[in-house]
Amino acid sequence: MVKWSSRVAYNARMIAKELLEILVCPACKQALEYRQSPESLKCTQCHRVYGVKDDIPIMLVDESTIESA
Repeated sequence: MVKWSSRVAYNARMIAKELLEILVCPACKQALEYRQSPESLKCTQCHRVYGVKDDIPIMLVDESTIESA
């Protein structure tokens, strides 16, 4: 897992850097970690995982999954 920060190298195939910097978990409003394989965003607090399709994060709580810490 990669915790997103301005120090992480930007890859053109990833979600836009500016978008990652402002996104938070819609369920608990906490920071998200970017994961490359499979491409997804994981909440650092409630451990919900939001999928990414065609470089667009699917930030719907009902479509997220919950992983253990």
